[in-house]
Amino acid sequence: MKLLPTLMLAACALACQTHVAAQDWPAKPVRILVGSAPGGGTDAMARAVADRLGPLLKQPVVVENRPGVSNTLAADVTAKATDGHTMVMGVSTAHAIAPHLLKLGYDNNKDLVPVVFVGAVPNVLVVNNALPVDSVQSLIKLAKSQPGKLNYATSGAGSTQHIAAELFKDQAGVFITHIPYRGSGPALVDLVGGQVQLSFDTMPSVIGQIKNGRIKALAVAAARRNPQLPDVPTMAEAGLKGVEMSAWYGIYMPASTPKAVQERVYTEVTKVLAMPETQTRLSAIGADLTPMTPAQFAQFHTAENKRYSDLIAKKNIKLD
Repeated sequence: MKLLPTLMLAACALACQTHVAAQDWPAKPVRILVGSAPGGGTDAMARAVADRLGPLLKQPVVVENRPGVSNTLAADVTAKATDGHTMVMGVSTAHAIAPHLLKLGYDNNKDLVPVVFVGAVPNVLVVNNALPVDSVQSLIKLAKSQPGKLNYATSGAGSTQHIAAELFKDQAGVFITHIPYRGSGPALVDLVGGQVQLSFDTMPSVIGQIKNGRIKALAVAAARRNPQLPDVPTMAEAGLKGVEMSAWYGIYMPASTPKAVQERVYTEVTKVLAMPETQTRLSAIGADLTPMTPAQFAQFHTAENKRYSDLIAKKNIKLD
């Protein structure tokens, strides 16, 4: 009992220190790491947040691209960061798919904590303009006539693009060859240039190229049509049920991050996402903004990991 006053004083001191730490944070520029090259959906999401977050935090917020290893390189660096000012714009590729296909250098469920859910975007089946197809069914017919000769690009093995294409191959009964890249940006360059013929890329990566006529959109891998592409059918409308795939994005921080700092990041990023200019910017690239509390995001993270784990096992999906 004699220790009780001492313990209470220590607890109060710790609580005060935590409060002060949260009030003083950030003490220097904040980094948002991105696991893919510039020009992709994850990069677009990170920059939409970073551009408005800096003034709220009164410190620069810098987006840093660390492409590689199915988007997990940035997550790995973040999980091991000790500077207190590093976070990652997580994507389903890294935080729900790769853990079931790769041996990671960090624990996806223990070393990182989901803090703010940002939004989700559908994958879109797009093809090079020179490919003589104008629908999903004509693409299937062409692929069946040339087994293995058509190539599909992805932002990396184990990405949502990869999973969507494997579902498509399974449902359509075709064989097309996987060409993984270090991000959607370089993959899109080769798609436009004709080095690869098709992709199931995310809406932010391809919407600009679709609208300027440099590639053709055949179908949206979603349950309903996207307002940005109202004339493009869903995969189900095009004759293939079960080929639905979206990429989701959210900010993760090292598990060692003080709870008060996590709450500060959640509060400020939520303000950014509520800004009309941010909503307009993200809606223009087909994003669906669905607010979640940190607890809801944590539950979503767990549920998505189970969903992809089951899907990967059922379809026997492996890295090339």
